[in-house]
Amino acid sequence: MQTATERLSPGTCEITLENLMQFPEGRRVLTCIQCGTCAGTCPYGEVMDYPPRRIIAQLRAGDIQEVFSSDSLLSCVACYACKAKCPRGIDLTGVLLPLVKEQVLVNRPELPGELQRALENMHRYGNPMGESPRKRAAWVKGAGVPIRIFSENKRPADVLWFVECYDSYHPRGQAISRATAKLFHALGVDFAILGNEEKCAGECGRLSWESGLFSALVESNLALLAKYKFNCLVTSSPHAYDAFKYRYADHGFRYPLEHSVPYLAKHLDRLKPLLKKKLNYTITYHDSCCLGRHNSFYEEPRALLEAIPGVKLVEMQHNHVNAICCGGGGGGMWLDTYYKTKNQDRLSERRAKEAIETGANVLAIACDYEVSRFEDALKVLGYDKKMIVRDVTELLVEAMEG
Repeated sequence: MQTATERLSPGTCEITLENLMQFPEGRRVLTCIQCGTCAGTCPYGEVMDYPPRRIIAQLRAGDIQEVFSSDSLLSCVACYACKAKCPRGIDLTGVLLPLVKEQVLVNRPELPGELQRALENMHRYGNPMGESPRKRAAWVKGAGVPIRIFSENKRPADVLWFVECYDSYHPRGQAISRATAKLFHALGVDFAILGNEEKCAGECGRLSWESGLFSALVESNLALLAKYKFNCLVTSSPHAYDAFKYRYADHGFRYPLEHSVPYLAKHLDRLKPLLKKKLNYTITYHDSCCLGRHNSFYEEPRALLEAIPGVKLVEMQHNHVNAICCGGGGGGMWLDTYYKTKNQDRLSERRAKEAIETGANVLAIACDYEVSRFEDALKVLGYDKKMIVRDVTELLVEAMEG
């Protein structure tokens, strides 16, 4: 029998009733009452042959191999909706679904090309886009404020800012990084970044089939963190936040951890006097699945937005725990082409329509995946002249700098 401190995770064991019973998390999975809430709350529940409820039913019936041979879980975007609503409190997103996805990968000759390339790029280059690691910190030159890179100045820092991939390489992500750096400077935060040494935290690798890749990234990043001295790790990515909080901790990660938006909200009393320009925006905020549903940071981003002079904040029909996922998690960031071939609507477009219905002219976000997804969705829907997408940090800097 396993001890209560041991975790059930991909690579731990073959999925059988007997093996699951050896782990506390596995025994909780088997308490499923077959209510169907997971399928009902899943944004792609209507197209999944095997939502969590049915996976567990097949497991009990001894027919789990049918699940492994299905494409059903390619529609799982790891949005935590099923976990948040499960009346038995089963960690469906963090435990059951990654275990099953790992076995699906074993039974498939290959994954859809876009997802396969992203995972291969993470392994080869340390980022899903396949960009050169030597260019990871290139955005720093245009930041407008000095940014210390730890490898160039090893003096201990109060904050290690883990920037992550999309905010290092994607043009819109780089704009968010520049805004974050300016806010840190305005608040007098003593921070440093890892620069070209940093690699993807890997959470979406773990939740999108490739547990071995995730383990390699964990090992690399933990060895890197051990080289430097800092008091707190702050990341701009909700997915990286999840990785460090829930999985890196199993491998010895013991640093205080913050996401940049709740971190800034803690300093709102000092930040608010700096926000002098009236923006006159009507803003609707999209709750990130990781930041909101999984970690309950709902009010912090809203508090920051409401502190901006002239802002009117309005809510979409689905908000807080009921927010609709942007579709980027769990590998969905690299499955849009696959979903199109299956005639599935993109969740980012479904969410963008809700945002437009509020009458807002700004869609505010706080996740590194969302800015590009929603900008593309608004353009496809023909709403890009009616609404712009801005990260919370970008809006704060606009109000601060004028």
